[in-house]
Amino acid sequence: MTPWLMAGLLFTPLAWAVLTLLVNFNRGRLISWLGILVQVVVSLGLWAAVAGDGGFHYQLGGWPAPLGIELRVDGLAVTFVLLTALVAAACGWHASIYLDPAKAWHRYFWPLFWFLWAGLNGVWLGGDLFNLYVGLELISLSAVGLVALGGESAALRAAIRYLMAALLGSLAYLLGVALIYGQFGSLSIAGVSRLLGEAGTAPGQTLPLLLMLFGLTLKTALFPMHGWLPPAHGIARSPVSALLSALVVKASFYIAARIWLDLGGYLGSYGLAQLIGGLGAMAVIWGSWRALWQAKLKQVVAYSSVAQIGYLFLLFPLTWGVAEPVSLQAQQGITLQIISHALAKAAMFLAAGNLIMSVGSNRVDALAGVSRFLPFSLFSFGLAGVSLMSLPPSGGFAAKWLLLQSSLASGQWWWLPVLLAGGLLSAAYVFRVYRASFMERAGTDRFFHPSRSLEVIPMILASLSLALGLVAEPVLSVMVLPFEEGGGQ
Repeated sequence: MTPWLMAGLLFTPLAWAVLTLLVNFNRGRLISWLGILVQVVVSLGLWAAVAGDGGFHYQLGGWPAPLGIELRVDGLAVTFVLLTALVAAACGWHASIYLDPAKAWHRYFWPLFWFLWAGLNGVWLGGDLFNLYVGLELISLSAVGLVALGGESAALRAAIRYLMAALLGSLAYLLGVALIYGQFGSLSIAGVSRLLGEAGTAPGQTLPLLLMLFGLTLKTALFPMHGWLPPAHGIARSPVSALLSALVVKASFYIAARIWLDLGGYLGSYGLAQLIGGLGAMAVIWGSWRALWQAKLKQVVAYSSVAQIGYLFLLFPLTWGVAEPVSLQAQQGITLQIISHALAKAAMFLAAGNLIMSVGSNRVDALAGVSRFLPFSLFSFGLAGVSLMSLPPSGGFAAKWLLLQSSLASGQWWWLPVLLAGGLLSAAYVFRVYRASFMERAGTDRFFHPSRSLEVIPMILASLSLALGLVAEPVLSVMVLPFEEGGGQ
């Protein structure tokens, strides 16, 4: 069954992309509904297989590296495969109603959507540095195309800015990969880690790691390299913004985390770990502060993404040079943060799109009176905000609690104020939106009511983000399952 599951996850999305490229928006929507159902079933099947039998190391087509494609199918990978299926299905459902079929360029949403999904699955399952690069490039190019989908000049400017940042990040990463291959003769992350373990130390070999981490942090929009993110996420169509924030920026971080956990112990240093963690802490404060003062609703949510991404980079200091149980606790916290943020931020962007559609404006002050007319979408926005604020029983609370514990256990108490301040600032910008929606204004209110389906989708995602804290243990129990060398052949 394994070859069929791998083919379904990696190659079937490419087939859906080609099919939807040949038809109009409405026919592409029908094809995509079928494709989404297939992807969700296959993702559930792989997750269940790993949950029951453990992870495995798979060589696509039975060809060993370097000629073959090496796949690393462990608990973490299948967790993100399933998360992608869930979020992408919700965004695809929302887009099928939200986007206007009369606009000719909207037909390109579906092929770009499927190319993006294929790239994401390739990254989650990739086991060697070059094929991770291929998946990352497929994601970046698809995401740039989706940002430009609006067709306005502002959208094109944001897309070009995004493209330049993505290309610079890719070049830095690829140069680091070339240096790794030149030094070790292998592109397998597990293989390079094994060689480094045999060598014991690696003096003077930190440059490849620095280059790869620079490229990946640029793609993840880590402060102060975040300038491309708010324009791109703010101007894109709401289903696109949800995909970008929930999944796309997580892919580059996922690769950085994999490299750091496997190679950072040999090539990294305490100073580098603290520097990256410090930039993450600054991102939390700066992104939250900027979100608090944005005049446009989607810019509020976009700068919130900058802040929430910052938490992820606490992984670096909390896993370097610490006891294994503390490192594992930090990894679990970061995993829950990624899942919780993906669900909450997708819900928030989709709910924001509904509110903007209703009032006909992207400005926060234009929301006056909408609480009486569109309470369902507004409640979804707030419910997603609960997870960003890290209030119980949300997944955000469980994630921050694990990070707090690992900070204390590792003696790095200075991350605690960041965790607390980030939650308070998140509450401030969420309540600012709520305050605007409960204001009353003179004159006759004119609101457009979106389809009920458009309101149900963000509610489902926000509810899942809230409930994640209640089911964190079974999620984490699958996440920690390792892969077995040589398995899955």
